[in-house]
Amino acid sequence: DIANARTWSVPVHYRVVPGATPKAAVFDGGKEILDGFIDAAKQLVKMGADGITTNCGFLSLFQEKMTEAVNVPVATSSLMQVNMVKSLLPKNKKVGILTIHKPSLKEEHLKAANVPLDTPIVGTENGKEFSRVILNDEKEMDVDLARQDHLDATEELMKKNSNIGAIVMECTNMSHFA
Repeated sequence: DIANARTWSVPVHYRVVPGATPKAAVFDGGKEILDGFIDAAKQLVKMGADGITTNCGFLSLFQEKMTEAVNVPVATSSLMQVNMVKSLLPKNKKVGILTIHKPSLKEEHLKAANVPLDTPIVGTENGKEFSRVILNDEKEMDVDLARQDHLDATEELMKKNSNIGAIVMECTNMSHFA
C-alpha cells in the first residue's frame, strides 16, 4: 500500500500536494495540480529520496514532465506495469485493467503509460461504494461493499474477455482488494 510506510521494507518520505484530490486527478486531468507534484518531487529529492512515485494511475499524464524535473527514477502510474506484466504472460493471454472510473481513463492516459490501446478495461464506478467514497474523498468506507464492487467489476472484465491472464489495478487504493 503506497500510502502506508509500514508496508515498505525501505524508508519512505511523503509529500501531500495541495489541491490534489481524487476528483482533480480523475475528472480534471490534473491540469491544476501538475506544478504541485513537480514541487513535491523536488522537495522529496532534497530530502534524500532516490525514486518518486504517485498514488493515482491517472497521473500517467505527468510522467514525462516529472521525469524531466528530477534526477531520479519516477513512476507516476501503476498503468506503467501493464507492458511488464504482459511480457510475463503466454502469448494467448492479455492484461486487463481495473480502474476507479472507466469513462475518465482516456487514450491519452494509456499512451502516456505505453499501454496498448486494445487493453481490456473495466471500472468500479457502477458499484455501490468504492468509487463513490474515494472520488468524493469521504472519510468512511464499507469495506465489504467496496470488496464486492471489485469482485463485480472483475467478473465483468472476465466475462467480456476470456483471455485475461492478469489484472493491473489502476488505483492504488485498490491494493487492499487485490
